[in-house]
Amino acid sequence: MKNNEINHEQDISYSKKVWIKGSIYALIVILILVFKATFSVFLLILAGGLIALFFTGVSDLICRKTKWKEWLCLTISVVGILLLIIAMFWLIGSKVQSQISQLTDALPQTVENAKATISQHSIGKKLVDKLSSPESMNKAKGLAETFFKTTFGVFGDIYIILFIGIFFTVSPKVYTRGVIKLIPPGGKEKGGEVLDKLGTNLKKWLKGKIFAMFIVFVLTAIGLAIIDLPMLLTLALVAGILNFIPNFGPLIAMIPAVLIALLQGLPTAAIVVGLYLLIQFVESNFITPMVQQKLVSIPPALIIIAQLLISPLAGGWGLVLATPLMLIIIVIVQELYIKKQQPE
Repeated sequence: MKNNEINHEQDISYSKKVWIKGSIYALIVILILVFKATFSVFLLILAGGLIALFFTGVSDLICRKTKWKEWLCLTISVVGILLLIIAMFWLIGSKVQSQISQLTDALPQTVENAKATISQHSIGKKLVDKLSSPESMNKAKGLAETFFKTTFGVFGDIYIILFIGIFFTVSPKVYTRGVIKLIPPGGKEKGGEVLDKLGTNLKKWLKGKIFAMFIVFVLTAIGLAIIDLPMLLTLALVAGILNFIPNFGPLIAMIPAVLIALLQGLPTAAIVVGLYLLIQFVESNFITPMVQQKLVSIPPALIIIAQLLISPLAGGWGLVLATPLMLIIIVIVQELYIKKQQPE
């Protein structure tokens, strides 16, 4: 009788262990699915935080130069930047529209001429046939859809990021205090230190990135002016803005420049390709290392790995925000793990 009771209790205990383990595994799976579903939203929040850092950085600069009140400098920063962006799009909008119309009319014939020229060589013919095959086109389309998908549409994402950035700019302490309140009492002090460290490093990275973007804009404008390519200011502006995206941004910026250059012939297009590759080489090997040495350094391989891992989950925002996300991870690991391993 006792043996039966013992066996029955063991069966109940075993069943409880199975249910507990099963519940833990189910919880882990649910958390992973929730993380995957909401990861792109977290990236939008990160983008809003970067916008807020940019607004506050400009505001601090105005305050240092003018000694005006903080709220006035902040208002000038936000409103002035928004008006500047609107004016810029208004000024170049008509030129871009007319150039796109011209490009749409002439591009098909230009592409056919380029194919005919490349196909004169055996290797070129094989390359054209391979790239023009339905299988390659479907793969390229699927890859583009994966890497450049958005969360709520392009304009929806921009709208959300902009307003999150404005809210963070107006009252940043409210949100930082809210995060610290979620931390257990014993870790609140360390949590505050980590948040301060994250803010400092992100500001340094953003300053360096904006400087590199400006240099790329200037170099591209000078190079395109020498080539005498139409829409040089617009193309240079696109190159400078897309330089925010490491590795892939310059390649994306090169596409419209090459398409416009094709209107003037293959030699001009080849020169444009060489120009963009040269500027990218200078930026990657001289400008960015010089800036990172003075500000903050992130291993280039980690940036590429982060882009390849995050883009399938979050699309285009994964490409754009892989670097600041990797910077956040590096700072957190250093502050919460590596420094604790080092002997005092």
